[in-house]
Amino acid sequence: MRSVPHPQARRPRPPAGGPARRLPRPLLTGLGGGLFACLAMLLVAGICRLLFDSSLFVYGLLFLPVAAANAVWVRPADLITAPVSVPIAFAAGVWPVSGGSGGFGGELMGVVSALSLHAGWLYAGTLVAALIALVRRAALSGRRRAAAAARRSRTA
Repeated sequence: MRSVPHPQARRPRPPAGGPARRLPRPLLTGLGGGLFACLAMLLVAGICRLLFDSSLFVYGLLFLPVAAANAVWVRPADLITAPVSVPIAFAAGVWPVSGGSGGFGGELMGVVSALSLHAGWLYAGTLVAALIALVRRAALSGRRRAAAAARRSRTA
């Protein structure tokens, strides 16, 4: 009986002084991307509350890279979820820094006020996520068309 070598054993390893290693590229599902964005924005809200005295400006500024990361890391089949989950994450994380007080009604008014007064950050992050998703979708579509054309030219 013959033993089959492990598939990774056949690959040559790059030399130690070779090109720099790339960072791993996480591929999140739509739900995973939404959870990542919500958890990241809650972490950002905690940082803003502790270090920046609940600054909504800093919160909005840090929202933009979270929106971009969400759109980059979601898998191609779930690209449509990136611009949808990002505003939900903004709203989920704004509660700790909204500055509401006086029970449930006061907290709710603080969140509504923060969402209305800082809607520019919300729109900017959503636009960033939507543009990245559109560019990724166009690139994926172009690669598929090129592969289909290459297959047609080989068979002809």
